[in-house]
Amino acid sequence: CRRELDGVTTAPWPDHLLSLTEWDTLTDDPRRRYELIEGVLIVVPRPAPLHQRAMVRLAAELDRQLPDTLTALADVEVVIDAAHPATVRVPDVVVVPTQVAERNPPRLDAADVLLAVEIISPGTRRTDRVTKLTEYADAGIAAYWLVDLDPPTTLTAYTLVDGDYEIAAEGTADLTLLSPAEVQIRVERLTTRR
Repeated sequence: CRRELDGVTTAPWPDHLLSLTEWDTLTDDPRRRYELIEGVLIVVPRPAPLHQRAMVRLAAELDRQLPDTLTALADVEVVIDAAHPATVRVPDVVVVPTQVAERNPPRLDAADVLLAVEIISPGTRRTDRVTKLTEYADAGIAAYWLVDLDPPTTLTAYTLVDGDYEIAAEGTADLTLLSPAEVQIRVERLTTRR
């Protein structure tokens, strides 16, 4: 039984925990962003303009500074746990080995992600600060950054130590970060026009 919403015909909402195979068969709706959390399909609002600006600028700045062996990507799917029920997240920015990006997979494995970045949006504060922090640590992602756009814009960088994230740096101005490579981020420039 298909439904129509805002002039778009949609498939029925899944009534069971999804596998990765079922995730692959879902129709993409560019107006929405989806994640799969332990088999449960959730809708995440598309990023607002300042969120998008910060995401694009951070990905570009990272890519400019990273060694050729590493690449920054924005808004890509990452399989956190492939076992049923699966978990697939969509970090705002990730850093992966360039050879992984050049294979152009439909989604990345968490084992290939060296850095995951989330930009906090209204409605995602707890998810980004608690849930994803735990999921990414459990998946072994070596570095996790949180960008909070509430003035003043703040970047908190975490490094994985013995299975848990510890704060490596935090600030609202210029930060030199060492993981996954040494980069310098002008935090206040992530959201300003120039």
